[in-house]
Amino acid sequence: MKVYAINGSPRKNWNTALLLEHALSGAASQGAETELIHLYDLSYKGCISCFACKLKGGKSYGKCAMKDGLTPVLEKLAHADAFILGSPIYFGTVTGEMRSFMERLLFQYLAYTRPPSTIFERKVPTAFIYTMNVSEEIMKEYNYPVHLGMNENYLTRIFGQGETLCSFETLQFEDYDKVVFNYFNPEERRQRRINVFPEDCRKASELGARLARSARP
Repeated sequence: MKVYAINGSPRKNWNTALLLEHALSGAASQGAETELIHLYDLSYKGCISCFACKLKGGKSYGKCAMKDGLTPVLEKLAHADAFILGSPIYFGTVTGEMRSFMERLLFQYLAYTRPPSTIFERKVPTAFIYTMNVSEEIMKEYNYPVHLGMNENYLTRIFGQGETLCSFETLQFEDYDKVVFNYFNPEERRQRRINVFPEDCRKASELGARLARSARP
């Protein structure tokens, strides 16, 4: 059983990556072989709307025809038993790299039927982990759930199962004194990192274990 995590953050050792690592640890506790992939290490573009993945009888039907750094990742996910996407929230949605990745991942399997359907032939448990510097209340006030809910909906529509985990009010910097920052209270963020973030890590670990159990034959 193979479970992948896709890190859409430019940071490899900070909030999003740490939560993904805990999710993979949870999956490993259920016997899964795991791998963490960092999107910012790759060179690729978003969907170019060539529609090669939609051509009847085409050699790339149901498979992205673009060849770049994302190609082997898409191939791995095509055979994954479960996978988890992770991204910090930038301006109310995922990072640009994550968005481009999602276009390539999802569109190849989306069938233009009524209603829209999937040509992905298996049910694969998936999840999305988000980190953000705002509180849960502000997230709702700014309508983040609209975007996050759409992502979960697409994962569920294409792969059959999706869920969401959010980590709020995350620590953005190790040293707030070095940056212009008075939007939030830095000391409150430091304390939250100590007292709350570990609980988010525990939830991520449970999520990974849950996905791995669901992926078992």
